[in-house]
Amino acid sequence: MVGFKNRYMIMEVFLDPNRDLGVHDPIIITQFNVAKAIKDSILVNFGECGLASSIGSFQVKYVNPITKLCIIRASREDHQKVWSAITMVRSIGNCPVLFSLLDLSGSIRACRNAALKCDEAKFEQYKLVVGDRLTDDINNQMQNCLEKIKILEY
Repeated sequence: MVGFKNRYMIMEVFLDPNRDLGVHDPIIITQFNVAKAIKDSILVNFGECGLASSIGSFQVKYVNPITKLCIIRASREDHQKVWSAITMVRSIGNCPVLFSLLDLSGSIRACRNAALKCDEAKFEQYKLVVGDRLTDDINNQMQNCLEKIKILEY
């Protein structure tokens, strides 16, 4: 018996590319609002049948509101449809966004390793931009996010 095959996409979310980097984010990225934006895009671009076929294994597994990294699971058969719908997402709420694919994996283990590397690199970059305004609260939040990646399973 063959197990159900999934694809895991590590996506980076760029919030409002026209804003200044030092300014606070206009929206907090959550699993719920990322999933809703992607599902709405699938519905608009592929219709109800496309949404119904891809919704079975679609899941936003992880979102880091600090580094704007997210992991999205889709079935092997529908991952290209989900990926193309993600690239057509132009806003979350009223905030303009762009998605960029950083990695595509066939297993959660490979995805987890790639996400850890990306998240750590993005946080180092974030620390350079923020400078001395980095608080212990943000550091703790980032450590919690890294722990969430480490315990990610199916």
